[in-house]
Amino acid sequence: MNKDARITGILQKYDEDLSSTWLIQGQRVIRHAALERIAAKAGIAFEHPTFVRTNEREAVIMVRGRLGDRSEWSIGEANMDLNYRTSEKQPAYPYAMAEKRAKDRVILKLIELHGLLYSEEEADEFKESAAGNRREIMSDAVMSGKPVVLDDGVVHPSDALKRHVDEQCTALGVQNYMLRHDVQTYLSGIPEDQRDDLRDYAKCRMVSLGWTGRKTGD
Repeated sequence: MNKDARITGILQKYDEDLSSTWLIQGQRVIRHAALERIAAKAGIAFEHPTFVRTNEREAVIMVRGRLGDRSEWSIGEANMDLNYRTSEKQPAYPYAMAEKRAKDRVILKLIELHGLLYSEEEADEFKESAAGNRREIMSDAVMSGKPVVLDDGVVHPSDALKRHVDEQCTALGVQNYMLRHDVQTYLSGIPEDQRDDLRDYAKCRMVSLGWTGRKTGD
């Protein structure tokens, strides 16, 4: 029996299926809400959590759960400098995240899916790895001058270059990226109209980031 068939068989016991999961870097991830439904349907009971380590930017919590005669425990960790990041507009709740991660792991252990499924609350490392690999692949597209195939479609070198430009947070960052040797090599090998279009795109991005086109002191 392959992994997905085994996962499907267990999820069906709790009226869930693979639609509550998705793949990140080859690892199947399940939604936290689905695990909460499974815990309620299975009758999993949790004991009071134990706070292993806590401070302003980190929470490490141990959670123990019981299903019938079986008991399992796990640790949930949320460190704002390592494995728990939020956007500037999104408030951070490391204690709640640590508890979610610990409970999700306990649920997966009790229903015998630990090691086959990961909770979405602990999938940040997969997301970051996938994002990093995606950036590397797009860089390869620019460097080789050839289209690359990603999960969501084909990316042409010019589109990859524009995505890299969009990722820059400062006008200087855009300028430095456009001056990179691999970027200059790619630009020199394409038709002039396409080259001008990409340079204009980068210039517009710089203007949107506050660049005025004047040197300091002018």
